[in-house]
Amino acid sequence: MPEYEGMRTIQWLFVVGVLLFITGIGFVIAGAREARSAAPAAEAAPITTPVASVKQLMAAITGPAANTVYNSVGTIVTASGTKETAPQNDEEWTALAATAAALVESGNMMLMPGRAIDNGDWVTMTQAMIDKGKLVIKAAEDKSTEGILQSGSDLNTTCDNCHGRYRRQ
Repeated sequence: MPEYEGMRTIQWLFVVGVLLFITGIGFVIAGAREARSAAPAAEAAPITTPVASVKQLMAAITGPAANTVYNSVGTIVTASGTKETAPQNDEEWTALAATAAALVESGNMMLMPGRAIDNGDWVTMTQAMIDKGKLVIKAAEDKSTEGILQSGSDLNTTCDNCHGRYRRQ
């Protein structure tokens, strides 16, 4: 009988080993299927090096975008009368929102390492411009002339404050 028990133990070990092997193969197959259906891992963002100077950003993007915002809603008084100006249709409101978005993105570009002037007031003032620009986007999306007047005025204040501290001639 002792020989029979030893043989029985070996058989059970064999059966357990086979079951573990089959289970392992099942996990490998399931993992491979999951890997195929999973979204690809996000690639690391490329390291970018600023090309334009702050002065160039201001001249090409920030200044023109801000002027578009400031001139988009208002009142023109001439000898022949008064004329209210504001976007007249969905396309003009959409274009104004896009211009405000470019203004906001120019602020993000001004905060890039290698371009930011300092980590104190520069960051604070640029972030204020970004925040006020987002309000312009919201007002344009809401098609609110009052919102554009208010947010444009607030934006102008942030620009004036920054230029008072940093503007280089």
